[in-house]
Amino acid sequence: MLLCLSANHRNASFDVLERLSVGAPAATRALVDDELFVSGAVVLATCNRFEAYLDIDEPLTGGDAVAVESVVEAMADASGLDADVLRSSVAVHRGSAVASHLFAVTSGLESIVVGEEEISGQVSRALDSARVDGTTSRALERLFQKATHTSRGIRGRTSLRGAHRSLVRLALQLADSRIADWASTRVLVVGTGRYAAKTVGALRGLGATDLRVYSPSGRAAAFAATHGLAVESSFPDAASRADVVITCTTEAVVHADALTPGRRLLVIDLGLPRNVDPDVARVEGVELLDLETIKLHAPLEQFDAHDHARALVGDAAAEFAADLAAAPAITALRAEAHAVLEAEIARARARGAGDETEAALRHLAGVILHGPSVRIREAAAEGRLDDVHAALETLHGIRVEAPVADEGDGAAIA
Repeated sequence: MLLCLSANHRNASFDVLERLSVGAPAATRALVDDELFVSGAVVLATCNRFEAYLDIDEPLTGGDAVAVESVVEAMADASGLDADVLRSSVAVHRGSAVASHLFAVTSGLESIVVGEEEISGQVSRALDSARVDGTTSRALERLFQKATHTSRGIRGRTSLRGAHRSLVRLALQLADSRIADWASTRVLVVGTGRYAAKTVGALRGLGATDLRVYSPSGRAAAFAATHGLAVESSFPDAASRADVVITCTTEAVVHADALTPGRRLLVIDLGLPRNVDPDVARVEGVELLDLETIKLHAPLEQFDAHDHARALVGDAAAEFAADLAAAPAITALRAEAHAVLEAEIARARARGAGDETEAALRHLAGVILHGPSVRIREAAAEGRLDDVHAALETLHGIRVEAPVADEGDGAAIA
């Protein structure tokens, strides 16, 4: 059974999200090793959400509730959060609702900026990380691959595509009203990752030319060479000369004592965990634009495109649920067919048949199985799996256990 625990900008404070992003990923990975009922986990951590996608075995009634409690307690302990605070900040999606939620997330429909471009890549990288850690599962692989496919389809069939929506661009739009001329504005970028690269590109699109980079990790020189920037070796010195400082890194926190009071400076914090101490806003002349401020200024959704995209997400989730429900029957039918196939191939080999005969038999089996497999999926989508199971038992003597219906909710933990 699939479960998703979601803390995001709608149901959790940025302080909770920040703490989860630091401590919870390792705790969630440990569940796969330590808990018998958790067979897979993929963690998605972005600047406005933390989500744990779990593949659980449910040997007992209420197994999902046990899994949820175990995950919440592990994440709370690893993140230094009170378990009750975390319970009130997490929504739980079960069964078919997990696909619907992830497909909407991957398509940018659940983001602060609806239709944002970065999220689909972040979802793909979350799956890649789970593969490296050895925590993914077959069901989670199928779920995340379908999510990526759905996102591409939505961007190709709705007006959400090509709008260049992102937190970086929204932050710079908010900053634009405070900047007289980007061409004469001195900008310091702190960080050398993907967000930093997107930030540099967006700044140049606005006409900024005096761009410098600082990195506490020592990677500034390589980043600067790639993007044509000047390198700064001291953050306080660089900030004292800058008009705008944009932070997008996981390796630094800017404190008030690093800034010069009395001179005008706009600080934009795109990091989670936050890169800038909130006390920076109290420094004379400094204005802080962080994720919480950006959230308040997020544009209204484009309703037509949003509704169309939601409908496509619903269709994709229904298709995914039907495929999951149909899988046991299709697997059972194919297992029987392949057992017969292998026996026939063995007999043919014994009579002197060669590779061409084997290839022909395998091709024939595939052709014969294709039609029934398609019709089983169609029956699952129409809610007629009982008819499929009855037919398989009557015609082939195959008994398939009917899948347990799920509630598919997305309720917060009580």
